[in-house]
Amino acid sequence: MAVSWEIETLESGLRVVTTPVPTAQSVSVNVFVGVGSRAEDSRTNGLSHYLEHMMFKGTEQRATAIDIAEAIEGAGGVLNAYTSQEMTCYWNQVPFDKLTLAMDVLADMMQRSRIDAEEVDRERTVVQQEIRRAYDQPGAWAGHLLTQATFGDQPLGWPVAGTVDTVQELTRDDLINHISTWYVPKNMILSIAGNTTHREAVAAARELFGDLPGQAPPPVAVAQEGIPSRNVVVEARDIAQSNLGIAMRALSRTDPERYAAMILNAVLGRGMSSRLFKEVRERRGLAYSIGSGLTRYNDTGVLSISAGVSPEQVAEATTVIKAELTKLVDEPVGEVELTKARDYTTGNFRLGLETPMALAQRTGELLLMLGEIEPIDSVVEKLQAVTAEDVQQVAQRLFRADNFAMSLVGPGADEGELAELLAA
Repeated sequence: MAVSWEIETLESGLRVVTTPVPTAQSVSVNVFVGVGSRAEDSRTNGLSHYLEHMMFKGTEQRATAIDIAEAIEGAGGVLNAYTSQEMTCYWNQVPFDKLTLAMDVLADMMQRSRIDAEEVDRERTVVQQEIRRAYDQPGAWAGHLLTQATFGDQPLGWPVAGTVDTVQELTRDDLINHISTWYVPKNMILSIAGNTTHREAVAAARELFGDLPGQAPPPVAVAQEGIPSRNVVVEARDIAQSNLGIAMRALSRTDPERYAAMILNAVLGRGMSSRLFKEVRERRGLAYSIGSGLTRYNDTGVLSISAGVSPEQVAEATTVIKAELTKLVDEPVGEVELTKARDYTTGNFRLGLETPMALAQRTGELLLMLGEIEPIDSVVEKLQAVTAEDVQQVAQRLFRADNFAMSLVGPGADEGELAELLAA
């Protein structure tokens, strides 16, 4: 049975999208807000993520974080949230007969969070510990430095959670102003998927979310073009492994070549039959972990490669990775490999949509970011239509000498040496 959804806009401007799954035993309720770290300035970096934490700290109806958690967990459900560069999402998943409760909890959080001053100060150290934890994970920190090397000193180059110092200076007024500016119905999506009906979900949404106030949010600045002059960022650490990353500015959410980029990414570094895995790990034994990934934003994107290698093999691993990129520029992908990459990508895409949670996440994000939801079969059709020439064209577009950035955490090289390797 094909997956279908319905969209309805409430009088306030809040858009509600439902994806009924009659055979499911659960329902997932998700509130998407169109704000993330790229809407912040240098003083308020980390504000969106900080507020995400604070929205769980008590409302007029549920006075504490424990009250909020127990409301959902006491019904057998789970709840959480996340913040990215362009959005914040609050979600829960409950048994399908608890839909109204799940929606009520999120509506309560969105409209009646207390943002108590004492809780703001208490949570400050929690957020700072989360930042410190990321620093203590070399692979994760290499990813942060790679973002910095790729985008430089602009919001997309800053950490989503901010820094220990920026979080220290954020105030309750900052949080309240953030809510009034961005947590408005025209900048929010309520996405529900699972064992419910559109009529039931919309009726509950109209009752629970109908009074959301607020005007349209301000625009977000577009990303600065080009890789920054300091495109290699190294942090020396006395650890056993060098964690390296290589990135290229890539394609936006709406770029016509985004499907070809997905196939290119599969050929390059997704799975144990990808080129990077076979060459870097299986044939040369240079890394245990090696792979690539694509991230798309509204106006740009990133294709990134990450690996953990021995310090003495950093130069060789970098050279081998660059050679694989050059092959994709110079030579069309063979038909057998291309077919495998198309099938891998389309199959992985389909398998990732097996749960109500996954369906609600997809429809909510697409409706928020693009204003429409592309049918699943349409995505599959476009992926399957990608040709070897399409893949090579995207490789030539992305794998350019002026489009590389690199990071390294650990021993093994300095910035100058890595810059020479990257430019070679």
